[in-house]
Amino acid sequence: MPRRQEIIKRFAGSIRRPSSHICKTCRLSLHQQRLASTATTSAAHAGPIEPPPSGAALPSTTPSASLRTAYKVKASILLSRPPLLTRDLTPFEKAYFLYQRRLNERLAMPFSRYFYYQKGTPGDVEWKRKIKERLTPARDIGVYNAYAKEGWNDEVPVGAKESEPETQVDALLRDAEVEVLTGEEGQEVKKHKVEKPMPRTTEADRVGDTKSLDRRLQRTLYLVVREGKEGKWWFPNDVLVGKESLHTAAERIIVQAGGMNMNTWVVGNIPLGHYIHNYGATSKNQDKSDELRGEKFFFMKGRIMAGQANLTDNKLGLTDFQWLAKDEIQKTLAPRDWNGVKNILSER
Repeated sequence: MPRRQEIIKRFAGSIRRPSSHICKTCRLSLHQQRLASTATTSAAHAGPIEPPPSGAALPSTTPSASLRTAYKVKASILLSRPPLLTRDLTPFEKAYFLYQRRLNERLAMPFSRYFYYQKGTPGDVEWKRKIKERLTPARDIGVYNAYAKEGWNDEVPVGAKESEPETQVDALLRDAEVEVLTGEEGQEVKKHKVEKPMPRTTEADRVGDTKSLDRRLQRTLYLVVREGKEGKWWFPNDVLVGKESLHTAAERIIVQAGGMNMNTWVVGNIPLGHYIHNYGATSKNQDKSDELRGEKFFFMKGRIMAGQANLTDNKLGLTDFQWLAKDEIQKTLAPRDWNGVKNILSER
């Protein structure tokens, strides 16, 4: 009997003592339960809560009304005229291409004169006159004889006149001239000149007309407009209207800014890039629900095939326009605006 009572006491003591083998999660749960029961007991012993005085202001339970910060979303059109001519060659390229033509003259078979001209004919006489001047059948490589002792010396220094396109064009024109004998006895010689090609520069280049599309034929020109009488120069743009897409907005801006006298094409539905212009100080929009921090411009690509811009009765408040290349745009735009668009514009 005493043995049995001793076993019962040991078992009861193990129940009262917390076991060291309880997991951490269970111990935390027991601790939270003890804290909850203690708080309940304290609230039960505390007195009743007295209402605040009738004149005291109650704390507000509604969230404070604050303005949302937002940006104006605008579509802008980069309307451009692509290059119409290939670029000018560098001095190295000119010298290299002339060297290749002279090398080809050395490696080619000799010109068979009597296969093309019958002896004693006017064509044969004209051939002998021309070959005596240039020493080679080729007409645009200068005075050079590929079969003479100095034929190996077919290179020219960089910047030599023989490698200049203008010199080569003049040589081709002189070679195309035909001498005709006139008079009763055929003693008078008359040359029929060939019309010279148009130059690579235009009248608009010479007078500096930046409103003309017939200038800088080797470069891409972009339409740049002035906002207001003394406003800044920028690309045509406007705020999106309703659920208007960027493509539709770009077509609308072209008509509202430059008029109907332009045959244009808006390329694609995805913008070339975007630019964020932050205001110096925040402002509110028309309904005063948002605080405007700046403007976000999304640039769409456009091409002009024919026509010209006309700002008469435009709906965007534009006063002037120019067609400028990238290097000219850098001098026209504000430095901050230029840094935002310089990587979007084409180098040529």
